[in-house]
Amino acid sequence: MTPFDSIRAELLDEYQQNHNAPWVVGYSGGKDSTLVAHLVVDMLMHMAPSDRTRPVHIVANDTLVESPPVAQHMRDSLAEIEYGARAFDLPVVTAITRPEPNQSFWVNLIGRGYPSPNRSFRWCTDRMKIQPTTGYIKSRVADAGQVILLLGVRRAESSARAASIKRHDTGHRLNPHGDMPGCMVFKPIVDLEIDDVWEFLALNEPPWGGSHLKMINLYREAKGGECPVVTSKEDAPSCGTTSSRFGCWTCTVVTKDRSLEGFLDSGYTEYGPLLDFRDWLVSIRNAPERRQARRRNGGYIVWKNNGNLIPGPFTLLARREILDKLRELEKQMGQSLITDEEVDLISRIWSDDLAKMAQVRPVRVRELG
Repeated sequence: MTPFDSIRAELLDEYQQNHNAPWVVGYSGGKDSTLVAHLVVDMLMHMAPSDRTRPVHIVANDTLVESPPVAQHMRDSLAEIEYGARAFDLPVVTAITRPEPNQSFWVNLIGRGYPSPNRSFRWCTDRMKIQPTTGYIKSRVADAGQVILLLGVRRAESSARAASIKRHDTGHRLNPHGDMPGCMVFKPIVDLEIDDVWEFLALNEPPWGGSHLKMINLYREAKGGECPVVTSKEDAPSCGTTSSRFGCWTCTVVTKDRSLEGFLDSGYTEYGPLLDFRDWLVSIRNAPERRQARRRNGGYIVWKNNGNLIPGPFTLLARREILDKLRELEKQMGQSLITDEEVDLISRIWSDDLAKMAQVRPVRVRELG
């Protein structure tokens, strides 16, 4: 029996268990989540229609600042899955989660003045990835009482991933999600090696039609991998690492966006201005003249050991500068990069901040270290 025969048997056995908990497949459009979606849809197609009693939700997350070719692939591939599911009358639902407008990247960066994310202040992952996806899952839990979340994670991805899997492994097929009551996690491809994944995807066409060639070419062109599905803060370190992953084009957690550079090297020269803008965001992050001393809560933070002030959010002038440059970038790219709703929310936040600045408040100092 091959590893894939074992995985197929395990998937079928779990689907046929005597309960009605729906499945939620975390989907990023990358190799591992594509493999899980492939195996699940293939399993359903080989079942008698009367045995397809449990709904399967294939759920992707769009942060609204995804790398353009990656975002397009995610949308296209989900549309292909949905079309195939309808054609074969499968109980498959596809969905794309997005951050609430009030928690988008631009509203937090330009509106509230949050400094560009880095490894010590990665405010983006929770607001843009975790909250939208967990919100979707929790709504399914509320409807059904329990869900089973299928994730395309593998021990061989990295030592950190292997350690995380080991911490949560109870010795059973399903393990409770640490942050979501009623959600059980199923990792069907956990023991596969990367060569197993690529070989399968290269040799097997997706059951919903088409091919995996576009996804394979994205990896070649980006010279890297996808940012994974993230459903807990423990997974957050894998979002925006020093390796060459493709994800948000605005990601400033990495020192250099090698994946976007890879796209440029592969001929996607139209994305050069995005890389320049992202690099500019990195360069201005710690510029003292662009940061306020006072925090958004009205206080100050200093280090105990040296008394140095830890800067607060971007100044209003810096936020205005970022918005103006973003608008210029839109004209240069010939596409929308920020919505009218986001701009309206930003304006409201700026008005509130100006009103607060006009008020006299007591100074609150908090020490760290």
